[in-house]
Amino acid sequence: MKKAEEKTNAVRLLEQKKIVFSTHTYEGVVSGTDVAAALGQDPAHVYKTLVTVGKSGGHYVFLVPVAEELDLKRAADAVGEKYVEMLKAKDLLPLTGYIHGGCSPIGMKKFFPTVIDAGVGKHETILFSGGRIGLQIETSPAELARVIPYKTADLCR
Repeated sequence: MKKAEEKTNAVRLLEQKKIVFSTHTYEGVVSGTDVAAALGQDPAHVYKTLVTVGKSGGHYVFLVPVAEELDLKRAADAVGEKYVEMLKAKDLLPLTGYIHGGCSPIGMKKFFPTVIDAGVGKHETILFSGGRIGLQIETSPAELARVIPYKTADLCR
């Protein structure tokens, strides 16, 4: 990372837990598929972090490949809710400490139940937001599980 090794909460937490990971930086793109292209990665290997709220009022985090769309019904089933809906962008920063486009599943203000699309098992490593726009973290699903407990489910349409 440039800029005097500017660290995010996600990077600090990975270092504290001695997780094996690497970082990738990019500039000038926002959409997940554009991020994958900018990093020379297959979009199936790059995951986006989506925060939802359930009928009960509980919050949930879902990771799906950037070119895929979260199926809200499957997501609700995965967390035992009648339904879930996407969290409004204005509520993201106060709830998680991250902004839209830079939301990492690691280092949120509070831990929320997390589900990753079942396709994650096909990859030795995955990339996901490092806690700010322009930063991606790459680690194995096993290493990620050492930092945040998660389950897997079929989440995409």
